[in-house]
Amino acid sequence: MADASTHPPFHLDIVSLGGLVYSGPAVMVVAPAQAGEVAIYVRHAPLLTRLNPGKIKIQRPDDEEEFIYVSGGLLEVQPAVVTVLADVALRSAEIDEAAALAAKRRAEEALRDAVLFSDRDRAYAELIRAAAQLQTLQDARKKARRGK
Repeated sequence: MADASTHPPFHLDIVSLGGLVYSGPAVMVVAPAQAGEVAIYVRHAPLLTRLNPGKIKIQRPDDEEEFIYVSGGLLEVQPAVVTVLADVALRSAEIDEAAALAAKRRAEEALRDAVLFSDRDRAYAELIRAAAQLQTLQDARKKARRGK
């Protein structure tokens, strides 16, 4: 975990098709880049990379953590601003657990029943998205239990 006293903040924006999901200071961001998980601190080298479906972990200056699910997208790092652009971005509190579990079950069934590669690929992509939502929710709950 980043320590706010040793890492100065930078500005973070997370934007989805539905609008602005997060805009504010952060001392660290961990994101699911295509080449692997990437941690961003202030003065990180400029970067533009694609994101896989997964969770973004935000460490705020008040030492609080926040988790946001993204369906994939782009991450841009500039000297003072980090921007995430995603089709879908949901704060952990906005994730519908029942819907994610149902989507996971449907995807698993579709994978078992798939005959065509394209059907299997679609089912696998849906399984990854559902699993990422569930993981984001699980991590937020673990953090909440630790904080109590």
